Amino acid sequence: MNRLSKLIKATRDLGPAKVWLFARYQAGLRSGHYRRMTPSSRDRYNGSAGLPVYSRFPQVSQHQRDQALSAGDEICQGYVRLFGGEPVRLDLNVGVSSQHWTLLEKIPPEKDIKLIWEPARFGWAVTLARAYAFSGDPVYASTFWEKTLKFLSAHPPNLGRQWQSAQEVAIRLMVWVFCDRVFAHAPSSITENRRRLWQGIAEHAARIPSTLVYARAQNNNHLLAEAAGLYAAGLYLPSHPQAKEWRQTGWFWLNRGLQDQITEFGTYVQHSVNYHRLMLQLAVFADHLRRESGDVDWPEETLVRLSAATRWLWALTDPETGQAPNLGANDSAYLFPVCGQPWDDFRPVVGAAGRAFLGREIYEQPNLNEMAEWFNLSQASTPDFGQPQAPDMLRVESGQGRGFLRAAQFFDRPSHADQLHVDLWWRGVNVALDPGTYQYNAAPPWENALASSKVHNTLILDGKEQMVPAGRFLWLDWAQSEVLAHEVNQDGQLAWVSAEHNGYYKQGACHQRKLSAIEGGWLVADTVFPYGKPGGNIHRLHLHWLLPDWDWTFVSKDTLQLAGPEFTLKLKLEGADNLNLIRTGKCLYGKITPDPTWGWRSPAYGLKTPALLLIAVQNGKLPLDLKTTWQFLD
Repeated sequence: MNRLSKLIKATRDLGPAKVWLFARYQAGLRSGHYRRMTPSSRDRYNGSAGLPVYSRFPQVSQHQRDQALSAGDEICQGYVRLFGGEPVRLDLNVGVSSQHWTLLEKIPPEKDIKLIWEPARFGWAVTLARAYAFSGDPVYASTFWEKTLKFLSAHPPNLGRQWQSAQEVAIRLMVWVFCDRVFAHAPSSITENRRRLWQGIAEHAARIPSTLVYARAQNNNHLLAEAAGLYAAGLYLPSHPQAKEWRQTGWFWLNRGLQDQITEFGTYVQHSVNYHRLMLQLAVFADHLRRESGDVDWPEETLVRLSAATRWLWALTDPETGQAPNLGANDSAYLFPVCGQPWDDFRPVVGAAGRAFLGREIYEQPNLNEMAEWFNLSQASTPDFGQPQAPDMLRVESGQGRGFLRAAQFFDRPSHADQLHVDLWWRGVNVALDPGTYQYNAAPPWENALASSKVHNTLILDGKEQMVPAGRFLWLDWAQSEVLAHEVNQDGQLAWVSAEHNGYYKQGACHQRKLSAIEGGWLVADTVFPYGKPGGNIHRLHLHWLLPDWDWTFVSKDTLQLAGPEFTLKLKLEGADNLNLIRTGKCLYGKITPDPTWGWRSPAYGLKTPALLLIAVQNGKLPLDLKTTWQFLD
């Protein structure tokens, strides 16, 4: 696609306002305007903090206390778990440079910028705060001050990689506000240390407004984080000359963003489970600051959207494991990890948002409500209704399993080309996998490669994507889906649901899919029929299923058997000309030539692990049908 065509399509899909805002941001960079607006000068704030310090901490079990102290000790020893992974050395000098951030925008970083930014999000500082709260051990506070003051010294205002993204600046600012209130009574929290931190908060807040135009162009978590950061700084530094403007600007754009980015049905603009959680965490934190300061209540429209968004994430979260489909882009962002659950357990955030925005107690287990307690959200009544449904990720329960059919109406740019993707879980184990993300900024072929239709559990027609790829993060000609029909069983749950998408209309075809619960599993029925053009041409279908990396065998030419730790899975494919099995870019069975990105999954950012990709091939004239039967055996 040439530049002109891309610009025309982007303007059509994104809207002229966003294209104009992004153009303004680029003009500000190239003209030197942002360099002049964000000088490298220290703030001299000499006031005090405007929010009360923590006077009490959540009551937790001995197990939660032990877990918190173990995690805190690891950080005191110099190690951190980025993206929930294995311990690595905490390096807070990464990204140090004497160059202004605007100049570094033109120079590619030495490695994935996410890996540079993640340590400086200070999630590890929240872990130290939790350990201090449950033990009173001053070593956790002194470790925080030692590392934070070194960071402030190593990264002067607006110099280096850590100042490139106003969203990263805002996240760091909010964590500092939280930690300062937790550590306030520790011996090492002397006035000199706290005042330097307050000055750092002011320096960070001052970085945000000049490039808010970029966040508005993105209209996603960037805008919400930057707005929440300004709001936090304005409340926390009340005697700063810019405090009123920060608070008012942050509150305005936070409400505007939440109202624009969440649909009335609760779907979030980024079409991603993890970014949906990030949005709710920002809202819960801002709500906490609002209540602590006695500030005005949320506008009614904002509360309506946040309530719907809470129900959406609740609908996708397994009540037993806390796991959710790895839908859409996933950078493993997790702000304020004030709980003992793994980062990929969504229940703490769902529970806190349930108290804040639904007035409901979604989970009655105390360990799942620690996050809500940290944000001073009182226990609420337990809902008298069951788990809701999400309109674009419909749940069909079968025996001991949960199946989801992806049927989205994109109202902003999609992150993955994943229409009619099916995600299946059995006994809490993900068996039909979403590939995840791996890395946004990696060497070919891994530059955001797992966003493709070709690695999702859906159907590919003639080797084409559902949408037109126009860059690492941009899809054009959005495929839109529509739910066609459904049936509810006697328990009030979906027995089956069917949907279609229009991504192949330009090829003269329409893909329909039906997900049905059957005894001991599911049936997935795919049909591709002619649409809008005369039939008669030969077409090639590739049906993909991404599966766990288990022992496998073909028990017949149309049936694959996988032996897992707790159960056996049989997949029977009806209508396929041939089957192929790929693992880590290599063909294990069949004759297909694999792409090196096939047969992988990414459970967390920066991590990829082997998976099995089953590809069923069918050739012929439309209409064409394929059926996949999933059966689970003890």
